[in-house]
Order: sequence, then C-alpha cells, then structure tokens
Amino acid sequence: MFNWSFLRRAGGFLAVGILALTASLALAATQLTGAGSTFDYPFFSKAFYEYSQKHADLTVNYQSIGSGGGIQQFIAKTVDFGASDVPMNEEELKRAGGDVLQIPITLGGEAIGYNLPGVGKGLKMTRQLIAEIYLGKVTKWNDAKIARLNPGVKLPNMPITVVHRSDGSGTTYIFTDFLSHVSPEWKQKVGAGKSVQWPVGIGGKGNEGVAGQVRETPGAIGYIELAYVLENQMTYARVQNQAGKWLYPSIKTVAAAAATKPNVSATDFSIVDAAGADSYPISGYSWVMVYKKPTNPGRAKLVRNVLTWLVSDGQKVAESVDYVPLPQNVQHQALSIIGQMQA
Repeated sequence: MFNWSFLRRAGGFLAVGILALTASLALAATQLTGAGSTFDYPFFSKAFYEYSQKHADLTVNYQSIGSGGGIQQFIAKTVDFGASDVPMNEEELKRAGGDVLQIPITLGGEAIGYNLPGVGKGLKMTRQLIAEIYLGKVTKWNDAKIARLNPGVKLPNMPITVVHRSDGSGTTYIFTDFLSHVSPEWKQKVGAGKSVQWPVGIGGKGNEGVAGQVRETPGAIGYIELAYVLENQMTYARVQNQAGKWLYPSIKTVAAAAATKPNVSATDFSIVDAAGADSYPISGYSWVMVYKKPTNPGRAKLVRNVLTWLVSDGQKVAESVDYVPLPQNVQHQALSIIGQMQA
C-alpha cells in the first residue's frame, strides 16, 4: 500500500506585535474537505497538492473512503464536496435535500490484477472469462479456459481467490457494469451497483484494500484502479476487448474508450465494453458532487475555484499519475456545470 499525502500547512506571515500576530492568524490557511472515491485518490492527492503550491492560503483534505461513504457524507453536509465513480441516483438525490451538481472530474481504467507465483504480467483474459471467474464457475488457475488463451504459460494447479470490494464503491459499479454488459448471466443474477451480492470471494476496503489482499494472497485476482496496480508493482492481465484486441489499461486505451462517447451526463455516462480497436473495456469517468446553492457562499466560492482549476489546468496532472485527462468537450461540459454554483 502506498501513502500519498496531499495535505500542506500554509506558511505564516512575519508579524510584529499583537495586532500583526492577530492579522496573520486571520490569514491562516482555509481547509476544504471532500470525501469519497478511492479510485480518485492518487489523482486528487497530487492535484490538490499542486493547487496548494499556487494558493498557499488553501488546502484540500480529501478522505479516501469509497464512493458510498463519500455520498453519505455529502448528503449529511459534513464535507464541501463528495466524489464517486458513479453519479448519485434518484433516491440519493432526493435524500440530498437540494439541487445537486454532478461534475465529471477524471477518467481511469481498472486493471485485473493477480498474484500467481512464477507467472508474470500479461496473462490473457477474455471478457467472458472474467465474468465466469467472478461468478465462481472457473475456480482453478490451470482451468482449460485459461490455459487455451495462454499457451506456453505454466499455470499452477491453484485455487482462484476472488477479491472484491467490501465497501460501497464506484470502482465496483464500473466493474459490475462491465460484467453486466458482457455476461447476460451476471446481469440477471447480480447486476451492476456500488454494492452487490457477490457470488464468491473475499472483500477488501478501498482500492488499496483490494490491492493489498491480492498482493498478500497467492492465487488471488482483483479489479483495481490502474494507479494502485502500478504503484504497488503488481502483475495484471491483458483483457480482450469487444473488437478482439488484447489490451492493457493505459492512458491511450482508456482515452480511446472515452472517445466513443463524445458527451457524458449524470444519467448517460457508461463507457465500459466500448467499441473500437483500442478501447480498454473496463474504463470509466469519476464525478464530484456539490450543491447548486451551498449554505456557505464563502466556502462555496473556494470550492468553485478549486474545481474550475481541477477540470481545466489541473488535468495536466492526470497523466503523471496514470489517469486520463478529460477530453476537451467534457472539460467544457464540466466548466459549464461548475458555473451553475451560486457562490
């Protein structure tokens, strides 16, 4: 597990006498708070740090607790913004008790990470095979369905330990949306959601928890946001896309999936199993939620400024932590939504 910190204490001002000291305290840093998606954390961590370097009077404390928890805290109004890899649904919007703006904030891909002694990166997996593993129908690593796809690879006679999220998760929504697209059986028996009734497997909290379970358990497999896989130097699969091409998640292949859907909205956002030769099939947008009419206009103005930077100049940070910058048209959509904030 890695530990990326984005909290920064603003410097004080040199002062002489009591009045000057009081003034410096009044100018001390304001801290905004957000909570939600662990999928977003590596990107937010670096981006918010970069913002604080340019604005020494402001820090952003982002709590990486999962999309479900972030939505709950946002509805409870204990944070300035929430973040989720799936927009809030009608029931959640109703509980929010006010007009909610949902802003596309970043793009990423989910890797299929595994821990197989003696087997390196690049094991081939079809979309249907991944569904069968998560349905509990393929249970051994040397199963003929895996072996046929990977001739020459010495697969161990080892049980497959399926790892999934234990918390409400937008990462889970993207993954189960993908499984629902490629497997009618999954769609009928399990479906897509932030939390589902898993047919098999063990749980881990957050992307970091799933990554840790896979790393520590020989024979394990899990769906993990790409930045966590790369940071932890994990092995991960090449997944066959709809066009029949074997692909790793990458900036290029996630961007190709996003390019198949020129416009996204909080009600039409899925880019899983997208058509196109270079489209990685387990890709998705992530979202930030704010109130259109916040109760504290002063804090709301600061939030609006941060988010405006994040969806524009802040997108330059994305590639450095293996995320995909928002397409220009989606950046314009995001700026238009942010502009609706009354601050």
